[in-house]
Amino acid sequence: MRKKSGKKASQAFKKQVQEIEEFLEPENLSSFSDAHVTWAYDYAIIRLYRDFEDMILNCLVAAINGDTKQLSDTTGVEFPKHLTDEVCEYIIVGDGYFDFRGRDGLIKTIKRYLPDEHYLVTIVKKPAYKDALEKLSALRNFATHDSKPSKKRALQSIDGQRLSASGAWLKNQNRFGKIAASLNRLADEIHRQAPH
Repeated sequence: MRKKSGKKASQAFKKQVQEIEEFLEPENLSSFSDAHVTWAYDYAIIRLYRDFEDMILNCLVAAINGDTKQLSDTTGVEFPKHLTDEVCEYIIVGDGYFDFRGRDGLIKTIKRYLPDEHYLVTIVKKPAYKDALEKLSALRNFATHDSKPSKKRALQSIDGQRLSASGAWLKNQNRFGKIAASLNRLADEIHRQAPH
């Protein structure tokens, strides 16, 4: 089995973003009703979140696998020098799944396994990505759950603008495209800084 790689994870994410954006091209949605276009954007933010989660998980696995000393230093538990990708993933998710709560939750999750000076921590902490990460998480949660708490967080992420559905907000003024472009830039930084 191939080892996880931050470079490969970022490339895969960028490919997925491109596919989502192609799905949203006007000619592909031209026969959709307005409500169906909203649903398409709801789906798109859910997919974008899922693909972003996958990239971060794979980067974490690659980072742990590449240097278990940093995991040992961060957790205080002495790990062997070599672990399989599967063991690294199990350390992160256990018998559950990888998830995070907003940008601050993502940073906290990454810092459970990696030191503050690790490239993944420093990239995700950059103020340039804060807005996109907050919107990604809040709008995905609202698209997925459609609950009062998720709507409240989504409204906070868009500064209280009018919001009936995540997709209804995202389909206007290239809002989805701006979030995707910011996350693509984050992926570019990962690609440049990842050792492999």
